[in-house]
Amino acid sequence: MSRPKYILFAFAIAALTLTGAGIGAEEINHENEASWASIRKDTFGQQEMIDGKGLLSLEAPERAEDAAVVPITIRLAPELADNVKSLTLIADENPAPVVATFTYGEAAGRGPRTLATRIRVDRYTFVRAIAESADGKLYMTKAFVKASGGCSAPASRDAEEAAKSIGKMRIRTATGNAGKSDLGEVMMRHPNISGLAIDQLSGGYPPARFISHLSVTADGKLVFAMEGGISISEDPHFRFSYLPGASDSLEVTAEDTEGTKFSGRSGNPS
Repeated sequence: MSRPKYILFAFAIAALTLTGAGIGAEEINHENEASWASIRKDTFGQQEMIDGKGLLSLEAPERAEDAAVVPITIRLAPELADNVKSLTLIADENPAPVVATFTYGEAAGRGPRTLATRIRVDRYTFVRAIAESADGKLYMTKAFVKASGGCSAPASRDAEEAAKSIGKMRIRTATGNAGKSDLGEVMMRHPNISGLAIDQLSGGYPPARFISHLSVTADGKLVFAMEGGISISEDPHFRFSYLPGASDSLEVTAEDTEGTKFSGRSGNPS
């Protein structure tokens, strides 16, 4: 079992235990970083964390309107972006705190870099972005988000309805600026079942089923490859910087935890 998946299940069990003990969101100290110490050790070992101020920023609502769909935007300054290898998104108090890791390729472009997505937040928590540079250094920024219940919130569609459109994608490219970094967008239909939400009809817990891998390429060159978990919101949505090729074509491949594969291409809605 890979490290992100190990962390996902280990922390999910711990979270269910705490919920049963009656620990609510309001009882979490705003400045509590006890969870982070353990997450950091499990995920990054003893590596030094460098303050990313001026190089890395994370935008998130202080109080989320919907804990199951919390918008997150990460921005990297050129001096870091041009040398960044990967980006890890973490929500300290989530059952699966490692939200996703994005590994960049040559089509990620140069200059300022943006990555935006939507995540579930289970309890009041720090959300962190950790960028790893090509020389192995780690840069971190964080924001505190007040939200609760996002990982156990019911799905917006029932299972039968969700199955009809699972894997469908909408992929938007830049505006034809070949050779110049611009923004692309991927929207994908998938329930991203956390395994922590009660089925309203059966009263049971449907097993987790979520997008575990997703790759975006531009004219055959890698923009990023993501390894994700249950903390990515239903119907995954990504907006990102990339370097358009001559044809400005984006291709997306994805796989969920049941082994089902999906693919899509800009200009050809799936």
